[in-house]
Amino acid sequence: MLKNEKKYRLATKAIHAGQKPDETTGAIMVPIYASSTYVQESPGKHKGYEYSRTQNPTRESYEKCVADLESGSFGFAFASGMSAADAILSLLEVGDEVIAIDDLYGGTRRLFEKVAIKKSGLNFKFIDYKDFSNLNNFITVKTKMIWVESPTNPLLKIVDFKNLSLAGNEIIKVVDNTFASPIIQRPLEYGIDIVMHSATKYLNGHSDMIGGIAVTNRSDIQEKLAFIQNSIGAIQGPFDSFLALRGLKTLPIRMERHNYNAENIAEFLEKNDKVGRVIYPGLKSHPQHLLAKEQMNGFGGIISFYLKADIEKTKNFLESCQIFSLAESLGGVESLIEHPAIMTHGSVDKPLREILGITDNFVRLSVGIEDLNDLIDDLENAFKESGL
Repeated sequence: MLKNEKKYRLATKAIHAGQKPDETTGAIMVPIYASSTYVQESPGKHKGYEYSRTQNPTRESYEKCVADLESGSFGFAFASGMSAADAILSLLEVGDEVIAIDDLYGGTRRLFEKVAIKKSGLNFKFIDYKDFSNLNNFITVKTKMIWVESPTNPLLKIVDFKNLSLAGNEIIKVVDNTFASPIIQRPLEYGIDIVMHSATKYLNGHSDMIGGIAVTNRSDIQEKLAFIQNSIGAIQGPFDSFLALRGLKTLPIRMERHNYNAENIAEFLEKNDKVGRVIYPGLKSHPQHLLAKEQMNGFGGIISFYLKADIEKTKNFLESCQIFSLAESLGGVESLIEHPAIMTHGSVDKPLREILGITDNFVRLSVGIEDLNDLIDDLENAFKESGL
């Protein structure tokens, strides 16, 4: 483990933070500690580990690495992004209100509206991204948490972190940073209380595990999340922690390529007469391009766009791609294409989807790190093959 880790830059932290060679063998990679329990010298006298639901050395290294990348002090790894979200909601009490941006991942919205309201007695108020400039107008005495994604899934709206951090001192501000990763932005540096990720996506980056993580700088939140994580037990296992920790080592260089490919493909799509509108924060046509430039180091690998097509031709287009695999999820080294209305946001009621702009001709790309020219050729071929 590096001394004075905080002083090092991100590319160095991604490889070394929270990690040190194994003391027994000198192995440079953190071992997979596949142990459920740990021997104690005397009752209550141990080496820092008692039971792997509470602490596990592999998970601990992973949690420390992500926390350091996010400029945070405390990390908590969970079995999925949704279990991380559920743990964060568990900080609240019955009757508390959450203000959330209305453009959310479908699974998050499902958790809020169809689980947390019934299970936890929470109330949710969904507002448009434009309303965040007048956030105080929506805050009541019951408001205890504000939850945003930035960029949002799938419409890539941006939230001003500086403005968000000023809303209500007693209100917990949560940012889902999945689409950006800590390489592009670090919300805690703006005064946000909790940052979370679906680690399945960019953090791991290889589409071979499911995980979630939450990071904070607040010791009071740390104590509560540690209790919740141990009590509920939806923890990240040691093998998946190892996979994610391995993925983190290439996160900075992967994000460079994701950014490069996506920026060029967004420009290509914007010039295509078969595309109605392209949504990408790196384009000058994005309504929040200047804000994105201000608080993001790069614009990420996600592009959304509207085809000039009906549902059948839109399906034909998706089915005609070869390198862009038709699949849910995002953030892996391989490029993916999906239809949000049917796939990732199918659980969102259709009237709401249409209000948000998730229509039948709406497509989302997760741009991977393949050769840029091959990716563009694949899209061009799909335009031809689908008859657009």
